[in-house]
Amino acid sequence: MTNGLILKKEADRFTVELSGGETLICVARKNLKKDGVFVGDRVVVDEENTICKLEKRKNVLIRPPLANVDKMFIVVAPVPKPDLYLVDKMILFCKLNKIEPMICINKKDLDEKYCKQLAEVYKKVAKVIEVSTLDESVLKLEKEIKGVCALAGQSAVGKSSIINALVGEGVAKVDTFSKKIERGKQTTRTVHLFKFGEGRYLADTAGFSKLDEYLLNLEHEEIKSYYPEFVEVAHMCKYKSCLHTNDKDCAVKKAVKKGEIEKVRYENYLKMLEIVKNIKRY
Repeated sequence: MTNGLILKKEADRFTVELSGGETLICVARKNLKKDGVFVGDRVVVDEENTICKLEKRKNVLIRPPLANVDKMFIVVAPVPKPDLYLVDKMILFCKLNKIEPMICINKKDLDEKYCKQLAEVYKKVAKVIEVSTLDESVLKLEKEIKGVCALAGQSAVGKSSIINALVGEGVAKVDTFSKKIERGKQTTRTVHLFKFGEGRYLADTAGFSKLDEYLLNLEHEEIKSYYPEFVEVAHMCKYKSCLHTNDKDCAVKKAVKKGEIEKVRYENYLKMLEIVKNIKRY
C-alpha cells in the first residue's frame, strides 16, 4: 500500500503521484465511484495500481471537480470586462470552504491604470498581485503557489496563458476572446495539477465562469461577517443584527458614503444578500 495524490483524471484512468515522487496510471475501486474520485484527492494505492481508499478531504469542489484546495487565484483582467460580482462570490465561496483567496490581476500591460484601480478595490479583502504573461511579473504568482492551488475566473482572462508561461508554452490551450459577444470562449475541459516543486501544485480549471449562489450554503444573515471591511466598522452600528441595508444608525453605510468602503463591493453585497435570502433550500 502506498499513499499518493491524484494529478489528472482521464475517463476512468487516474495519474497518481506516489509519496516517493513516482507517477502511476491507476484505476479506482467501484465502491469509491459513488461519491466521486477527484483530482487533488489524497489516496491509497495497492500493489495492483488500484486506488483502494480516499483520505479525508479538506474540501471538495463539484464544479470544477477538484479536492483539497488550499489557495485559489481569482484571475481578472481589463479585457474581458471584470464581473466583480462573480469575484465577490468566489471570495465568499473560498472562505466558506477553507480556501485562501488571492486576487490575480492579469494583462496589466493592457491598462496599468485600470489594474491599479482594481487592486484598490480588493486590497482590504485579499492579497492582490498584478501580473502579465509578457514579462517576468508572472513569476509573482509562482512564488505564491503553496499546497494545491487553483486558477479560477471568467473565460479569456488568461488562466491558460499563465499556466503556459509558468510550465511551458503549449501545455494548456489558450482561451480566446470574442469582441462580438464581449466574453471569452471556454477552452479548459479537464482538471490537471501541474507541479512546482515539493508540495506545490497549480490546477487549470473550468467551471467558474458561473457560480450559483445556492453553492454558497449559508443564510443571508451570515454574509456580512465574510466582508472584512464591514466587520472593521460594524461594531459602531447601533444594532448588532444590522444587515447594513438602512441608512439610520448603520456604520457600514456611512463608511460607503465617505469612500472608506468600496461602493461596488457594497452594491455586490446587497445583490448577494437579496438573492441568497430568496433561495429555496430543500
